[in-house]
Amino acid sequence: MHRETTKVIHIGDRVIGGGNPILIQSMTNTPTQDVEATVRQILSLEECGCDIIRCTVPDTDAAKAVGEIKKQIHIPLVADIHFDYRMAIEAIENGADKIRINPGNIGGREKLAEVVKKAKERQIPIRVGVNSGSLEKDILERYGGVTAQGLVDSALDKAGMIEECGYDNIVISIKSSDVLMCVEAHELIADKTRYPLHVGITESGTVKSGNIKSGVGLGIILHEGIGDTIRVSLTGDPVEEVLSAKLILKTLGLKKGGIELVSCPTCGRTKIDLITLAGKVEKLIAKYDAPDIKVAVMGCAVNGPGEAREADIGIAGGVGEAILFSKGEIIKKVPEPEILNALEDEIKKFI
Repeated sequence: MHRETTKVIHIGDRVIGGGNPILIQSMTNTPTQDVEATVRQILSLEECGCDIIRCTVPDTDAAKAVGEIKKQIHIPLVADIHFDYRMAIEAIENGADKIRINPGNIGGREKLAEVVKKAKERQIPIRVGVNSGSLEKDILERYGGVTAQGLVDSALDKAGMIEECGYDNIVISIKSSDVLMCVEAHELIADKTRYPLHVGITESGTVKSGNIKSGVGLGIILHEGIGDTIRVSLTGDPVEEVLSAKLILKTLGLKKGGIELVSCPTCGRTKIDLITLAGKVEKLIAKYDAPDIKVAVMGCAVNGPGEAREADIGIAGGVGEAILFSKGEIIKKVPEPEILNALEDEIKKFI
């Protein structure tokens, strides 16, 4: 069951499933009880393109904070619950737009039924989260360890527990840090459920290694038509997760709009600090919700002018300066300290 035919699910004012655009999620790493810090982080994530945010709710103070946070943000909030069914109920009562639980560790079927009843009253979806690090003992024994089929069996079993409570407003996520196992699990479950899938490579690592694992794994899964919402899990600033997710979707042709950056790897011909400049340009373009624009940041006069001409906006470096191009035409020469501002001025003309 690929994304065009998955069940449509509403999360606050956003929609996933049924062929709707794939939405980007991230998770705060501030204490949820610290409303000010959490709101500040969420607003920065909103600015760079996050569609849905998840916050951990380990206690009553965090559950109450959900209500205060909701008043100050503009995207749906998912409450992440582990073990204590009361926290799920409190988070729902405080306005969570969705809850993430593992029905198997929420406190038993009677307590799960109470959580489902509350979610049903508010018509908020429940995300069934299954992780390779928390598979049930019987499944591990059945398959001799963690396997893709074991992840699928666990997820469908947990979704079934919610269905038995008379509710089908469900999103499923099955995650593993093993990239190829994660891919196989998504291929298996896509043919066995109508529920939309939240996809990601869990515990993928630092910004460097995590981006490579996520790019490979999510690239395969999404290209096969699987996945309705995604998170790139990185050990670092959550903003990096959103920027990476946007780039993965755009590279696969699954997200329109936004600014694409191309830059050369530099060599001995480069006479400006292109590495620093490219990093600054990457941060600059992240804040603009622009139509499809390509920006080229090139280091020298060999390949630079050609690439810069092909882009909507581009620079080709010289000795302590660069030539600025727009739509293939030379605009002017720009001293190195002024390049970033000159690029931003040109970008604004396209918006």
